[in-house]
Amino acid sequence: MNSDTSLAIFLEFDDNQLLSILVGPQDRNFYLIEQRLNVSLSLRGNHIAINGAEPGVSSAKTALVYLYKQLEKGLEVDSVVVEDAIRLATTTGLLSQEEKLHNSGQADVSISTKLRNVLPRTARQADYIKHMQTSDLIFCDGPAGTGKTYLAVAVGVSLLLAGKIDKIILSRPAVEAGEKLGFLPGDMREKVDPYLRPLYDALNDMLPAEQVLKYLGTGEIEVAPLAFMRGRTLSNAFVILDEAQNATPVQMKMFLTRLGSNSRMVVTGDQSQIDLPNGVLSGLKDALVTLEGVEGIKFVFFNDKDVVRHPLVSRIVHAYDVKQRSAFNQGQ
Repeated sequence: MNSDTSLAIFLEFDDNQLLSILVGPQDRNFYLIEQRLNVSLSLRGNHIAINGAEPGVSSAKTALVYLYKQLEKGLEVDSVVVEDAIRLATTTGLLSQEEKLHNSGQADVSISTKLRNVLPRTARQADYIKHMQTSDLIFCDGPAGTGKTYLAVAVGVSLLLAGKIDKIILSRPAVEAGEKLGFLPGDMREKVDPYLRPLYDALNDMLPAEQVLKYLGTGEIEVAPLAFMRGRTLSNAFVILDEAQNATPVQMKMFLTRLGSNSRMVVTGDQSQIDLPNGVLSGLKDALVTLEGVEGIKFVFFNDKDVVRHPLVSRIVHAYDVKQRSAFNQGQ
């Protein structure tokens, strides 16, 4: 490293216990930051020394301050969160990100569940959470890893625990089986579970396993394929339609018109992952056009910058977007 461009800065934190969590098991979190940003980190008491070249040193400082604040809020910091902090620190910058949240009045947006407190990691996630907490119908479209389903389940669980709704209804189109679930072995629960597993995973992240089973048994949480929604009126409920890009326009209209009193609906999907047969229009794509401008409906559109999974996911999404745009331009 060229000594002319090297830089050393020191950060001081108040809580040594939080600092030990920030470092991570076997210094894993520090190692990730060092590898991604080409810096060297060392911990002495309640001080962290950062050595390296710009802009790595500034990005490392921003990421560390952000992660420490997450710990102060009672949130977990694991390798995924660290990767997310690094990504944001080297793109939009976490400080400007936090300022954006604050200036938009969303700095304190949070979701409380039994097992964890969930905070937005991007400005669009904050908008999404706020809409779900205040609006009756929300559409959220975006790539994998942006928290569409996870955040919706978290909001639903928080409302159920607060007594603001009587039940959570989680639904998905069972498109891989063409809604003809009789070809699968087992009873109805066993037939549909493979399609609904991501919803169960999100629930188990928010609630103890025994409580999830209890709610499923009492009907306070219901997980069902989209075909089972026909003819119902869904009142006093938080209703989520996941993977909505695989619903047909007829199914989408059927689902949306189930909305009853004191209920909220969240429709999530990814238009880049439509599994419907060729020539069949996606109900999500159709609804986003048909319902644009309708009073009382909120729309949130995520992109690759909102991906909060492994950083490779964001790069994969971006690569496919570039390829799709190139193919479209060549076809014109």
